[in-house]
Amino acid sequence: MMDNKTVWGVLAQFETTHDIYHACEKVRDAGYKKWDAHAPFPVHGLDKAMGLKPSVLPWMVLVAGTTGATLAIWFMIWVSAYDYPLNIGGKPTWSIPAFIPVMFEVTILFSALTTAFGMFFLNRLPTWNHPTFSSKAFERATDDKFFIVIESSDPAFDMNKTQSLLKSAGASHFEVLEN
Repeated sequence: MMDNKTVWGVLAQFETTHDIYHACEKVRDAGYKKWDAHAPFPVHGLDKAMGLKPSVLPWMVLVAGTTGATLAIWFMIWVSAYDYPLNIGGKPTWSIPAFIPVMFEVTILFSALTTAFGMFFLNRLPTWNHPTFSSKAFERATDDKFFIVIESSDPAFDMNKTQSLLKSAGASHFEVLEN
């Protein structure tokens, strides 16, 4: 057994989507919080089996888009009616229909930037090195194998209990990951 100070977590390999799905349910029901499942393709319902909550990213995008539209309309009204008003042909100094294309574009800009950078932030990217990358078996996560990784920093983590849980869940390969 390795020293707990150098153990980052455990990696368990599963052969089928059925196996990974039911293993995720067992890990979730055992009370683990710091763990993840890796699959070479999307597995329907795996997020529910893992007990994942909906992402906050759509709310971030909504707030950013609304902020963009509000700032755009405020800026255009301020410029055309107060900062530098021009009376051209008797038209009103601020006309909402003329501002709609710019409002739309700024809304899309703020939303798109929030989506991209919010995704990076929420996924903790870029991650240049991760303990799972040192596993030779994990290379097959993009090919044909399914994996569950449980971090040793999880409050429910106990090496023997975690290992027996993953083996009882049907793991075909088990590996201890070091820092």
